[in-house]
Amino acid sequence: MTRTSLRYIVRGITALAAMVAVGVAYAHGIAGDDQAFLLRATGPHIGPYVYLGAKHMVTGYDHLLFLAGVIFFLYRLKDVALYVTLFAIGHSTTLLLGVLAGWHVDAFLVDAVIGLSVVYKAFENLGGFRKLGIAINTKLAVLGFGLFHGLGLATKVRDLGLSDDGLLVNLLSFNVGVEVGQVVVLTVVVTLFNLWRSTRTFVPGAFYANLALMAGGFLLMGYQLTGYFTS
Repeated sequence: MTRTSLRYIVRGITALAAMVAVGVAYAHGIAGDDQAFLLRATGPHIGPYVYLGAKHMVTGYDHLLFLAGVIFFLYRLKDVALYVTLFAIGHSTTLLLGVLAGWHVDAFLVDAVIGLSVVYKAFENLGGFRKLGIAINTKLAVLGFGLFHGLGLATKVRDLGLSDDGLLVNLLSFNVGVEVGQVVVLTVVVTLFNLWRSTRTFVPGAFYANLALMAGGFLLMGYQLTGYFTS
């Protein structure tokens, strides 16, 4: 292994570890002033819920890690749009149904699956399934994991005990905010990927970046499973 390759590993894992450390604290979390607002708010509040939805996506590092893996090797804008739409459909469906229907699932286990989604995508990007002779329908996988990402947030939102007055409007507004935040973040990420792909460092760096991505997913899984078995 060359010194250059080693630097890619160290930089990638260090950066991702920092993201995961913050993400563990904030992923799906609603606290502080945001939580206080949600607890006291009654009736429709479209603007504030759009803002909260966008804020959730921008600070939801588990979502961002997964989406970064999804678009890592997507070079055409229509492919990016397709996969992001599939993820959004899954995410929106379980967010709305989970809250409105009052689904009660263990948040630790759901978030562990979300960590697994990051591991899965990084492993696929590394050609792991192909080497094992396993055929994965990536579109269905992204849609399926999107369902878990939405369910993860729904568990936290439902536990806040939101007022039923204006609940549907507020949830739809929140979901719109999530999608707005997703578009903003992905615009930045796709731009950075395109710039990186134009350099000579992309080919060697992509391998180590996905190793770091997988490590981040395992960290998320380990943290959530530890919480499940010790709570």
